[in-house]
Formats: sequence, structure tokens, C-alpha cells
Amino acid sequence: MPATVADRVSNGVPRTILYTGKGGVGKTSVAAASARRAAASGLRTVVLSTDPAHSLSDALELELGADPTPASENLWGQEVQAQREMEANWAQVQAWMAQLIAERGVMDIAAEELTVPPGMDELFSLLQIKRHHESGDYDLIVVDCAPTGETLRLLSFPEIAHWWLEKVFPVEHRLVAAARPLAKTFLDIDLPGEEVLAEVNGLVRNLIAMNDILRDSESASIRLVMNADRMVIKEAQRTFTYLNLYGYLTDAVIVNRLFPDEVEGGYFGPWRERQTERLAEIADGFSPVPVLKARYFADEVVGPGMLDRLGSELFSEHDVASLLLREQAHEFSEGPDGATTLRIRVPFAERSQVSLKQVGSELIVAAGREKRTLILPPALARRRSNGAKLRDGALEVTFPVEA
Repeated sequence: MPATVADRVSNGVPRTILYTGKGGVGKTSVAAASARRAAASGLRTVVLSTDPAHSLSDALELELGADPTPASENLWGQEVQAQREMEANWAQVQAWMAQLIAERGVMDIAAEELTVPPGMDELFSLLQIKRHHESGDYDLIVVDCAPTGETLRLLSFPEIAHWWLEKVFPVEHRLVAAARPLAKTFLDIDLPGEEVLAEVNGLVRNLIAMNDILRDSESASIRLVMNADRMVIKEAQRTFTYLNLYGYLTDAVIVNRLFPDEVEGGYFGPWRERQTERLAEIADGFSPVPVLKARYFADEVVGPGMLDRLGSELFSEHDVASLLLREQAHEFSEGPDGATTLRIRVPFAERSQVSLKQVGSELIVAAGREKRTLILPPALARRRSNGAKLRDGALEVTFPVEA
């Protein structure tokens, strides 16, 4: 029998929840509300923002720093400073690359900016999760991520990272050491020194450790925050597909800012009707992931009082820190012939009830009264499925390699 969250926390394994979603959907408010509710239940909780455009201080109505700041009993808040994290993890590499670029005629300040690849700032910020995880100071780590889940993709290749560390890095290290004098003499270029290689090595090891933490489906999960708008839902579906593809557990979907029943018949009535239709689409597209809903409040959701109202509404029927789903909704695997199989849970469906339709990047699966609309990754969207079969309560859709 799998260990409960409480068991794992008591054994020193903190629970980690990451909130992500499109900008402007109320993601920060939901993360802050979740953290306050967990802290009120007695869990030592830290909520941190890795979004470069921090708004966690505004939500909590408390000035937060780059280190955890006490916010209330059992609660700490933190706005991670990407620049400080880069200096801790990338300074030697950055200095070496900046020198190379500057020597080619690029002014110093531009050269320094060009040494940080897009998305790396948030990646460095996410390393704070590892530090909190190892510190033993917290039972729950709540993360307000940047508006997209793209950075999570950078943490998704542990096998490649392990291979690089075990096979490539030792050889590369010796080759660089041997070639360094020749490179300076004949190419007028400085190859990276020992401190640069050591920093890259350390960063890769940290990313492997981060991957292990976030893919531990017994203690870590991601929650998607959205509004009931078609464009936002499509973006969330794409993110959901990628999270499943890379092995991350999505244990809840949060639909925020829903108009209450009271507006029916008035100015906002048609909006409420459209939202109701969208809720049905969300239930179909994300099933079996639980859908948690929160109303559109008349007052702005900032400060302890409003955050607690939001938390009470979202988690009236669930414990905020519990895993609300324990297995991935969709699984991807690759066979020896290169074909990719998508496995979709459809319990209780009968073989005669299954139908399949692919329209561009959308895969529409119907099994009895259940329906799924999935957004396929581009690599699969270019292929055509050769059918599906029902096995052990799941529908397996195979995409052969393109001829």
C-alpha cells in the first residue's frame, strides 16, 4: 500500500505542489491561498515565486525577499531573485562566454546578456525547490511558477544528463585540458577552465536531482490554473500533454473566476452560459484529473482575508496538501520499431463503444459516455494513428513512424 502524504512528510519527505498556467488567470492568488490553508492546518509551508514578474508580495500584502520571509504561523513567503541564482550557478560560465563574445566586438553589457539562454533564469530559480527539499525546514513547498510550463521541459531528460555526466564529461574534460594551449596559440580562443567545467558539472547534477524530486509522484504534483475561456483552455491542454509526456503528475485543474448562478438573466448571464459550456469541455479534456472551481469574487483577491475565502472555496471538499490523483492521466511509450503509443485511461469502457478521430493536433477519443480531447505534441501531430485497442481499462493509440 503506498505511503500517504502524511507518512512521507513525517519521514522527512516534503510535499511539493507547483502551480502553473497562462498569465492573468489568478495563478499567484491560488498558490498563495493554497499555502495559507496548508499552514493553517499545521503544515510548515513555504510559498515561493519563480515568476520573473513577481506578484506574490502583492497577493500576501507582505514585502518578501530573496530568502524565505515569515508571513504567518507556519508560513513563509519568498520571491526568488533570478540574478542571484544565476550568480550562484552560472557565474563562471557566464564570465567565460561573455569574454569570448566581447572579444568578437560585442559591447560588454550586451555580451553578458547573451550568455544566459532563454528560460535559464527560471530554471535557476527552480533550484530553490531542491534547497528547501533538502533543508528539512518545511512539510510543504508551494511554487508559483512562471506563466508557462516550458521550463519544466528543461528538467525532463535525466537519462541524457546521466549519460553526459558518465560518458561525455570525463572525455570532454581531458580533451579540453589537452587542447587548451593549442586553442590559444592557433585559434586565439580561451577554452573553458577547470572552474567553468566544474560549474557545468554541478548544474547538471542539480538538474538531475530536481528531476527526481518533481517526478516523484508520491510527493510532487503540478496543478494547472485556468479561466473558462477557450484560448486559455487550449493552452492548458497543451501544457497538460507535455507534463504527461515528460512524466510529471498533474493532480488537479483549477478553474478560476467563474460567474456565480446569481448573474443568470442579467448582463453577465450569457458569459455564465458560455462558462458552463466550457466547464463541460474541461471535464472531458482533463478527465480523470479533479476539477476544482472558484467563483469570480466582487473584491480583488489580495490579503489574508480574501486569500482564505478563495482557499476555502477551492478546497472545501479536498485536503489542500493531499495528492488528488495518484497516476498520470496519459502515458507515452516508444516501441522497438520507433512507434509511439499513447495510453489513455478509460475505465469501464467496452470495445464496441470506442471511437477515434484526429484533426490536426487534436485527438478526439470517445469511449461510451466518456470523451477526451487531447492536444498532441507536434512530433505526434504530424503522424497518423493506425488505430486503437482497449487493454486493462486503458485505450492504447499507436502512432507508427512516418514512412
